[in-house]
Amino acid sequence: MHILRPQFALNDRDALRLAADRGFGVILAADERGPLGSHVPFNLLTREDGVTILQAHLTMKNPLLKLADGKRRFLVIVQGADSYVSNDWYVSRDQVSTWLYEAVHLSGIGHLREIDANRPHGDALLADAESRLLKDPWKLASMDPVKREAMLNAIRTVDVVIDTIEGQSKLNQHKADEDHVAVADHLAASGTEAGRTLALKMRQLRPHLRYEFGE
Repeated sequence: MHILRPQFALNDRDALRLAADRGFGVILAADERGPLGSHVPFNLLTREDGVTILQAHLTMKNPLLKLADGKRRFLVIVQGADSYVSNDWYVSRDQVSTWLYEAVHLSGIGHLREIDANRPHGDALLADAESRLLKDPWKLASMDPVKREAMLNAIRTVDVVIDTIEGQSKLNQHKADEDHVAVADHLAASGTEAGRTLALKMRQLRPHLRYEFGE
């Protein structure tokens, strides 16, 4: 990932937290014909030695599976909130319209797991996803056993052993206070969830300033 400015860079801890909170991204690898990618949910696991593993699953027909050979590098791109910023939202003159966003790139060697890893992976992934909802969690154990096993046999689990973490949070950190506040207020009033998410994060960066929107 090209970091546009040093002040936009996320440290590893915050980058991993953003990725874990999102839990969804694009997994990429390249063969002799070029790059291949799939959109996947994932969970992050920490080994006893402190190494982070991104674990996802792919269908048996996905061409990415054959690339998870324990030698080839995989990249997972995780997109956070993003929003356009108009140049007339700034107080200062002659500003350039831009796009604010948060994103994380996680990369490392891909390893194909044995098929018996599918059930614990599925249980863990479901537990994380279901915990985000305001209801009693649904579990694989609730599924018809025959259908469940057929479904689990149709996928394979892939571990990406993360050795490179790159994160960027582009929130106008390089702008003057009055421009920072003006853009945050416009984002909060934009009517979009992404705009409000970014506005709140901008407020957290400079909590001492006066904004028009509340917490």
